[in-house]
This record gives sequence, C-alpha cells and structure tokens, in this order.
Amino acid sequence: MAPQRLNVLVYTGTGTTSESVRHAMYSLRRQLSPNYAVIPVGEAVLLKEPWPPTCALLVVPGGGDLGYCRVLNGEGNRRIADFVRRGGAYLGLCAGGYYGSRRCEFEVGNTPLEVIGSRELGFFPGTCRGGAFEGFEYASERGARAARLSLASDVVEGRLPVEMACYYNGGGVFVDAEKWEGKKVQVLASYCDELDVEGGKAAIVQCSIGDGKVILCGTHPEFAAENLHRQPDVPHYDELIANLARDERTRSGFLGLCLERLGLEVNSQGTAPLVLTSLHLSAADGGTVSELLHDWQDAAIDREHGQDLLRGEADTFRIRSKESGAWNLKDLREALPDAGAGAAPELDAHGVPDYKSVTKDIVAHEQQLPNEKLTPRFNHKLFYSSLQQFQSIESDAREWGNTLLYGDVVTSTNVLLEKNPKLIAKLPSGFTFTASTQLAGRGRGTNVWVAPPGSLLFSVIINHPANLAASRPVVFVQYIAAIAVVEAIRSYGRGYENLQVKLKWPNDIYALDPSKPASEKSYIKIGGILSQCGYYDGNYQIILGIGINAVNPRPTTSISDMLGEGAAPLHLETLLARILTRIEAVYAQFRREGFSANLESRYYRHWLHTDQEITLEAEAGTRARVLGITRDWGMLRVEETDREGRGTGRIWSLQSDENSFDYWKGLVRRRD
Repeated sequence: MAPQRLNVLVYTGTGTTSESVRHAMYSLRRQLSPNYAVIPVGEAVLLKEPWPPTCALLVVPGGGDLGYCRVLNGEGNRRIADFVRRGGAYLGLCAGGYYGSRRCEFEVGNTPLEVIGSRELGFFPGTCRGGAFEGFEYASERGARAARLSLASDVVEGRLPVEMACYYNGGGVFVDAEKWEGKKVQVLASYCDELDVEGGKAAIVQCSIGDGKVILCGTHPEFAAENLHRQPDVPHYDELIANLARDERTRSGFLGLCLERLGLEVNSQGTAPLVLTSLHLSAADGGTVSELLHDWQDAAIDREHGQDLLRGEADTFRIRSKESGAWNLKDLREALPDAGAGAAPELDAHGVPDYKSVTKDIVAHEQQLPNEKLTPRFNHKLFYSSLQQFQSIESDAREWGNTLLYGDVVTSTNVLLEKNPKLIAKLPSGFTFTASTQLAGRGRGTNVWVAPPGSLLFSVIINHPANLAASRPVVFVQYIAAIAVVEAIRSYGRGYENLQVKLKWPNDIYALDPSKPASEKSYIKIGGILSQCGYYDGNYQIILGIGINAVNPRPTTSISDMLGEGAAPLHLETLLARILTRIEAVYAQFRREGFSANLESRYYRHWLHTDQEITLEAEAGTRARVLGITRDWGMLRVEETDREGRGTGRIWSLQSDENSFDYWKGLVRRRD
C-alpha cells in the first residue's frame, strides 16, 4: 500500500515566471489548506528526490516551456509521466499546458517568438497552438486580457454559472480536442471569443493517463483579481481587473472543481490561509511561569516602545503578561484563534509566506490557566488534570508537561524551538510546546508533515547529559519515544488495549487501516517522530517533535477511526498527558539502563520489520533480511540472503540519517 499523498508540489525552476508561481501558490493554498502542504520545488527535487509517493498533485505553472524542456527532458519527464500513470495528478497552467501536450506550436510565423516541436509528456495527444489571441509579449502584461470562457455544463452541474472571465496571457488552444473525446479527453472550458489561430476553441481539457488524471489550461484560472497589480502603462488593464473581479466567485469555484476532478479534497469555504496566533505560556504551578520569564529577562529580553521583546536567532517574540480577568476587548480579539491575530507575513519571490517576519506574541499566564475563550481548541484544565492523574500511576513521571506553551496556529513547534536557541537555552527537560494547527510542519529530510486540526502536535525538550552520551547514545531517544507513543495509546483507557499501532524504522507510527478488510491487513501512517539535537551547558538539548493523527480522518486515518463501540472518548489534551508521562518514564529507564534488553524487546514487540525481506539499493540490489537494530548505535542490522532466502553471514549496519526505508516495497535506499 502506498503512503497517503499529502503534498502539492508547484514547480518553480527553470522556465517559470515569478508572477505565475506567486498566483499558483496563492490560489492553491486558499483552496487546499489545511488538508495539503503546497510546496514550491525546483528541478533538482523533481530529478533527484523521491517525491512521487507523497505527492497528490504536481503543478507546472506559466512561463516558457522551452526552459522546462531544457532541464526536465529525459529523466525528469520520465519520472513525471510514471507518477501520473501510477495514479498521480498533473495540472498544467498556460506554459504548463503547452508542455503537457504532444506538440507545441507557439506564434508560428512570428520569428522572434516562434516555438515549434514535440513534447515528451504528451498527456494531451494532440497539439496546443497559440497564442490564441495576438499581442503577446514576454515579461509584459500588454497581451493580457480577461478572456470569456464557456464552462462545460456537465462539469459545473448547476453549481456555477456556465460562463466566466479568466485571465489570459499567451496561452493556447487544444487543437481539435473534441475529436479526442472518445480517447479519454474531455473539454472542460472553451473560448467564447474569436481566436487568432485555427483548431477549435478548447481552452481547458482533462485527460486520463493510466490510473492518473491531468488538466491542461490555456488560460490562468489560478489568477485572482485581488492578486493582480495595477499596470498604469497598459491600456485597459484596470478594466481587465474589474472584469475578473466580477466573476471572482465563479473563477474560484471552477478552480475548485478542477482540483476535485484531479482527486483532491478542496476547502469548500475558500478561506484565506491561516495566520499565526498568540502563544500561551502556562504551568501546573504558576510560579514556574514567573521563573521562566525571569530567566528570559536575564538572557535576551529587550525593552522597546513599552514592549518586552525576546529576540531569538530566527524569530522575535513579544512577551505579554496578563491574567484572564484583565483582558480588554482588543486583547481578546488578538488572542482568539479565528480572529486573524497574526500580522500578514511578507511573501518571498514565490509567494511563500515568510513567517520569520512576523513578531509572535507569548502571553504569560502567571496565576490562572488560559480560559476556554482564549484557547477554544485546547482545554488547559483538562490537560493538567489528566497529567496529574497519569503522574500518579506512572512511576518516574513527575515533571514533564508541567510547563506548557500552546498556540492554535503556529509554523512548526520543532522549528520555532530549534531555530531560536535563546528561547530554549534554559528550558527544563519536559518543557512542552503544542499546537492545534501547523502551517509548516517538519519531517525527516525534505518531508513535510501536514497538520490540520485533529492532530496531536507537540515538541518536548530533553536535556540529555553529555557524560551519558557514550553509554546512552542520543540516537536511541527516537526509539524510546516510539515505544512510549505506542504504549501510551494502548494504555489510554477502555477499548484501546488491542489497537494495532506499530512502528516503522526509524521513526514512523503506523496503524491497521480500518477501511480495509481484515484479510488484507494493510497498515497506514498516522504519525511521525523527529529528533533534533543541539548542545548547551553540558547537555545535549534534544527537541523531540511528535505528530499523531488522533481524531481527524483527514489526511489519513486516525486513532478515533480505529475505536470500537464503548471505547473511552479520545481527547487530545488527555492523550498528550498520557504520552508525556510514558515518555518521561521510559526515558528515566533508558538513563538508568541504556537501551536494555527490556527496552529492546518492547521496541520489537511493536515494529513492522521482524524477518522482513528487503532490497539494498546501494548494494546493487542485494537481497537481505532485517535482523533488528544494533545495541550500540541504533543502526538497522540486516543480513544478506541467497536465492533460497538463507542467510549468508554477511551483515550490514545502516544509519537512519543516511538511508530511507520504503516498507511497502521492501527497499532501503541511500539518501542523496
């Protein structure tokens, strides 16, 4: 079974224009957040990285498709075509539409602009010919217009008007597309106006390629009027913007329908991307908050314009200390998660928000816990009462979770801590940072963890003494965390004891897919663990990040989907308390014993790899069998096997940071 596809990749490499990329990023994030991560990628990613298994949609925006040919012809196009045939989706916008056709004919006879030639992808089996309207100029808006499109009635199905204005600048027509309709091609929209090239009027087409789906556009349905800049030197450009604005609802709705036809789940409200919210600092003992503020005051807080600013290495934090009863209306409005508390971040050249430019508010609660009006998605009282309950029954669990930082919408709990050593320098082991939504969650390597509401997302600080590093290597922290997560879930309460939650080496949490018949026994990823390490004052300071899909069936299955009738209700606050207490107890055992036989047996009890047959890609496809992990440095230990599957005695030890494990293919490949 393939991993759930969570990423939408927007090509930003050679040939693209920054404006086309910016519009694509803007509109796709509005339509697809928070169910997908919309990520800009260059040709290096498409050529070298294993992006297809987690990619839901590849988007090739506007620009000049000769640039795409120059860097992607051959291996790049082979990977793209294979991705689509195996069930992937491709959206080509203007130049991306030319590029996805069998043949490109652009400005034939106009020598300075003429481009003619075959294209390797060939998703549309015919020719894309343009410009559909005369007047195109590279790097100019002089050829732009609000083209009228007729939308296919069987596409809009009465949900939208059948005609709309759509931004156009140099795109083509899909020649005689109607004659291909019996061959897995469907016309989604046609030009209403007379064209300056022959070949019919098909402006947007959908093609079926193997198990995958492709939509190619001669226009730009991703261009929103509100995102266009005025062009005083271009006649009638204000009229163009006005025409697009009148049909904005239809344009947005049609783009959403196209994404749905490509198999994606669209945010039907089309809301603006989420903004960052205030961070709430609390503790089981309010005096702990005051002590932490004092430590920060000594380390890095500056007084500026009547505000306390903690200037981290990557981010700036504004410290505010107010109690629940002292909030005025302005304070309350700024702190609420749906009120748009965060200032709009600056955008980079690709239209990607630069969240480091936004000052983050940390609201310190020194006497009372945040009330439910301030944090409606996280019940602090339930968390601390659950923590106290589990601490009373879990040996060696007394401190972790007693100090908590919570944000409704954050970039990434791990990144905010990792990139700001001044913020975390004096934090105690067990300090926990949790959030309801992450906008830029981190995984191993270039992976992105999509984190919509309903996931348990948190990072915890572990100060691991440097003098223990030789006998208690830091690498084992991810293994003991994995043990603790599984044991915490299965000991959460009534009805959880037999949940089929498993570990994939080195740091993924999998669960038996409840949507599959029992005879198939298919597992699906529900979580991950990311361990990052620095050094401060005699300790390796580990930031342990954990994400678990707990109660939301999107983007993958969740723990709640696995529960039977009569099971105890699942609350994120209680699950966080349970995992923290179990991690604290298992870590205490690890400090006493190292990765002992007891911990090793508990790890193997839950992992997926016992005696698994694998292929070592870096060793010329050698077949091997998984034996376990080494007790000294936690490497994956495998033995070569012969044609009959018998061990040859040749052993390899593989480091997790240098290798990735495709469980479903039984393939271990070296990371670039």
